[in-house]
Amino acid sequence: FRRVLFRSKLFCTIALISSLSEFKKVSGFLIKYFIFTPTLVQQRSMTPTIMDGERVLINRLARTLSWPVYRGDIITFESPDAPASTDDYKANYNEHSGVMTFIFHDLLELTKTSYIKRVIAKEGEHVKIENGKVYINGELLEEDYLQDNVITDDAGGPFVDIIVPEGTVFLMGDNRMQSTDCRRFGCIPLEKIEGKVWIRFWPLNLFGKVE
Repeated sequence: FRRVLFRSKLFCTIALISSLSEFKKVSGFLIKYFIFTPTLVQQRSMTPTIMDGERVLINRLARTLSWPVYRGDIITFESPDAPASTDDYKANYNEHSGVMTFIFHDLLELTKTSYIKRVIAKEGEHVKIENGKVYINGELLEEDYLQDNVITDDAGGPFVDIIVPEGTVFLMGDNRMQSTDCRRFGCIPLEKIEGKVWIRFWPLNLFGKVE
């Protein structure tokens, strides 16, 4: 009887540990998708605000709760599959559907590329890049986050004098000469925004909110 009781307790303990382990895995994925995600930056387009090799926390609540985005926000978004047409200015994405696609593409993010850029203009605003500067609705945009010697050109793209379409934002990297952004592929739909860059946690001497 004692042996049976011991085996029963052992089985229950193993089952509990296994259940807790699976729960931790699932809850970890859910936290990363819905709340925040630690991310290694592997781009130079936001230098020197965010350097290649730094680690940041992405606040996913911005997507989960549909928070509004503001000019100056640094966000992550899914990279477009094709540039916009010169008629609608909205970057193009392939359609994705199905449970497995959601798991691998959206939840685990194994089959997609993400970019980090700064919000420059919102829907309905007129963006114009001219003489190395950015103008919003005819007014010079003050960009204190840029280094003094930064010049904003067309980056080889056609989207430098447009009205931002409804439901989209116009984004650029702070490192304007090495950024592939909305100047080249058009405006990004709000539903493709993955989150706002929140805190830099590595290197430790630069720990703090990213602005």
